[in-house]
Amino acid sequence: MSNPINREIKEPVKKQSSMHHLKTYTRQEVLSLTKVRRFETKLGERVQVLHDSSDITKSIALSNAKYILFGVPEDLGAKGNYGIGGTDTLWIPFLQSFLNIQSNDFFDGGEILLVGHFDFGDIQYLIDTTAKGQDEKIEAYRHAVNTIDEEVEHLAKIITENKKIPIVIGGGHNNSYPLIKGTAKGWHKAGVIPLAQINCINLDAHADYRPVEGRHSGNAFRYAEEDGYLQKYCVVGLHENYIPQNVWIDIVNNPFIDCITFEDIFVHEKRNFMQAVAHATGFTEDTLSGIDLDIDCIEHTLSSAMTPVGILPVHARQYISFVASDSKPAYLHICEGATRLSDGRSDATSGKLVSYLVSDFVKAAAH
Repeated sequence: MSNPINREIKEPVKKQSSMHHLKTYTRQEVLSLTKVRRFETKLGERVQVLHDSSDITKSIALSNAKYILFGVPEDLGAKGNYGIGGTDTLWIPFLQSFLNIQSNDFFDGGEILLVGHFDFGDIQYLIDTTAKGQDEKIEAYRHAVNTIDEEVEHLAKIITENKKIPIVIGGGHNNSYPLIKGTAKGWHKAGVIPLAQINCINLDAHADYRPVEGRHSGNAFRYAEEDGYLQKYCVVGLHENYIPQNVWIDIVNNPFIDCITFEDIFVHEKRNFMQAVAHATGFTEDTLSGIDLDIDCIEHTLSSAMTPVGILPVHARQYISFVASDSKPAYLHICEGATRLSDGRSDATSGKLVSYLVSDFVKAAAH
């Protein structure tokens, strides 16, 4: 793709010491992805950018935007979980779709500040050129996720301590850990919650609650809970075929974790989809809740763990809209999507789907 943002994606600008890999956007870069048309106003013409990229904290604090959008286009966490690479390909296609939404009475765009994206390409290159063998690569990927954790956590904390809501497009589900940790710290520092703990609702085919064995996309919620930042956790649409027995035992014996399986909703019809989502918001209503959506739960949608049997895109939109309005959102995190996988599969529509989900969130949360 020929655009200034994409050309610079391999050359991250070093801004603040704790966020070496953050590439911030200028107004001109945003407009370069926006197809300006006479008699119309696109979202790209309305979204805010950082006033001063050398002082991100101050720029976010002074902005009147309620939602702060950034991308984490990486697949190190997915690869560290023995997954298929490609979750680093969603961000730019999403942005191209999102910035070209019409700005209108339904969704204006001025309430969003677009920061930019993290680029961890240097770490990927280092692993590709030095790690030998599968085991060494897996170990290197898991070690690299710690760097991602640190930088994503820092930005999430800056956003929430200024009482603004992060909207984060991944990347792997490993990024839920730094989002939970960073937003819990930030909302606590802002005086919004009494403890640095939040709840989380996750629409996902997998629990991502695997054992602590080194950081990857399959254990973000386990790390967040063990470190004391995650209080209650509810998974909607969990596939019974992909729950490790040891994880299932841990879930059913933990009163702070709940789940409604895909089979109970769509096969056994014990409750319908929206009843399951409403149960999740009720379970987590006592404090702020992170809102997660893993693209691999959507049927035939390109992701690191693509499924032939899952929810429909309209279900994903209903989920986002309902939880945004019926809970107290700590953040929105949409992850594991791809437009091109390392095994050659591709789907150009994934970015547009995610742009629908983000717009649904902002519309619902604003009312």
